[in-house]
Amino acid sequence: MLSRRLFQAIAVLAVVLCAACSDKSAAPPAPAAAPPAQPVANAQAAKSLEMYRQLLQSNSYELAGPIGQEIVAKYPGTPEAKEVQETLADTVAKGTAISSRRRLERLWIYQAGKESGGDQTTASIYDTGPSSSDRVRLVLRRHSAWGQSVYLFGSGKGFDCSKPCTIPVHFDDAAPVRMKAHLPETGEPAIFISDDRDFIARMGKAQNVSFDVILKGKGAQTLRFEVGGYASDKFATPAKK
Repeated sequence: MLSRRLFQAIAVLAVVLCAACSDKSAAPPAPAAAPPAQPVANAQAAKSLEMYRQLLQSNSYELAGPIGQEIVAKYPGTPEAKEVQETLADTVAKGTAISSRRRLERLWIYQAGKESGGDQTTASIYDTGPSSSDRVRLVLRRHSAWGQSVYLFGSGKGFDCSKPCTIPVHFDDAAPVRMKAHLPETGEPAIFISDDRDFIARMGKAQNVSFDVILKGKGAQTLRFEVGGYASDKFATPAKK
């Protein structure tokens, strides 16, 4: 009797083991590996390159530069990166020059209107000192009755100048030019450059202009102006009255 039971137990165990083996052989296959990302990267590089080409054609160098730099950094060794590298240095240099030019242009303020019964146009720019209420403006003014003037205008006590009054003016790195000047008789905190034509002609060729002046209550000061963005066509001459 025990032998029959033992035989039945062995038979059951054999069935269980065979079922386990069958389950293992029927296990689902491992998931397939993800497709390579290279085709996607190639497509993105080609798209960026096309945008870079279009920006170059429209002379938008300040926008093309960052895109070109991204292509070279993100897709090194690719044909797209190699093509960009041929023009990237020139593109970045031109973009930097354009951005600098626009910054300088924004420093100037141009105005036109009525003043003391006449038509007046002005072009003005603040000195490069800290942004505060005591900054000094360089003003170019054309008035239909008074003519053309060039002067420095502050908000403090004004300027001191011995007689004969002259101001050393620096145009970029050239030796200073002593230019005749005079203080207004009406007492405004200003000082006028007497030879306005010579000054404007020299300034139009310069990137920076500096004045060595004496401010009342502050002593000797050098006032520097980044004038390289001056646009002469925006400083119109009003009709004479």
